[in-house]
Amino acid sequence: MIKIAPSILSADFARLGQEVEDIRAAGADYVHFDVMDGAFVPNISMGIPVLASLRKATDMFLDAHLMVDRPVRYVEQFCNAGADLVNVHVEADTPENISAALEKVRALGVKTGVTLKPGTPTEALLPWLDQVDLVLVMTVEPGFGGQRFMADMLPKIRSLRGWIEERGLKCELEVDGGVDAETAPLCIEAGANVLVAGSAVFRKADRAAAIRAIRGF
Repeated sequence: MIKIAPSILSADFARLGQEVEDIRAAGADYVHFDVMDGAFVPNISMGIPVLASLRKATDMFLDAHLMVDRPVRYVEQFCNAGADLVNVHVEADTPENISAALEKVRALGVKTGVTLKPGTPTEALLPWLDQVDLVLVMTVEPGFGGQRFMADMLPKIRSLRGWIEERGLKCELEVDGGVDAETAPLCIEAGANVLVAGSAVFRKADRAAAIRAIRGF
């Protein structure tokens, strides 16, 4: 099943709780919660208090994507705030500290994820591939919404899907960046099963139709 995870970076923050309920009604599967610290990426978005507030407003699956430096410092707080999955970038710290961050998340009963920037080799995920619930391939440079889809990331998605299947793993394969009704089929064909979309959902008048178009039916 193809899952759709609208990114709330494109939502109306003045009515965020209602925005999330709207995408639930429209057929979304996850809420993609982008956290940017202004250090790991050149932008600042939202953090723990917003996630905690949103958790009180919805029981939708909250997919927290931490684009932050040294995430081991914060993962427990995001788990305690109500994240259902905490996803960290492999580039954000040493391998030892990335492993420590994932161990903290698992110990709290929360699902784990790891993410690759476009310029990071696919092999960088291998130390954690059999330990996590989700891997995320960025198809734009992280830090800003509304960028164009990088089609040259499709071989990376295919490689990861091949490794997941060869190893008999159950982890999901997510794609984030420039996903819309035109680029989604490319991601699905390459092996992705979770698609993050921001403006392609939140900035459409008919969000249910937008989600159906991205999902492919």
